[in-house]
Amino acid sequence: MAREAGLDLVEVAPQARPPVCRIMDYGKWRYQQQKKEDKSRASSRAGRLKQINIDTIRIGDHDLEIKINRARDFLKEGNKVQFTLRFKGREMAHLDLGRNLFTKVKQQLFLVSKVERDAKMEGKRMTLVLQPDHKDPTKIKSPQEGSPAPARVGSGLNLPSRPAAPAAAPAPRPPVQVPAPAGTT
Repeated sequence: MAREAGLDLVEVAPQARPPVCRIMDYGKWRYQQQKKEDKSRASSRAGRLKQINIDTIRIGDHDLEIKINRARDFLKEGNKVQFTLRFKGREMAHLDLGRNLFTKVKQQLFLVSKVERDAKMEGKRMTLVLQPDHKDPTKIKSPQEGSPAPARVGSGLNLPSRPAAPAAAPAPRPPVQVPAPAGTT
């Protein structure tokens, strides 16, 4: 039994004068259009959120370096990266060590990322989200070089800073001459 050719007369360009029509299999054409849309949608999905877990603040330098390199690869692909640091037991008393760890991560990934959401505590976890941002290394200073002063106690509290003390003490005023009373010589 021979298959019937399911050809249709399809108007391709209705705005043209005269309108352009084509004889084609409309079902096959729709199927191919759907495949093209699916393929383009799949390629635009590169901006996903990748998670990297750090189990303790006592992570070794080499282990941290491996996680940073994996995050660098994710960022170069165009993905966002979320670092999650879990605190266990008495580690909760040392949140500053977690912030220092995330500062180190941010400095290492400075050229390929920017901070979307800075280190934030959520229960017993601290999270940091970085998004891709490729910078030209010749034009940009790293955060270490550009920092004006070392961090002070309480700098992470977002309190307004006090005005700086004047650079030099004001010049002393000249002594005031008091006139002698009228009846004395």
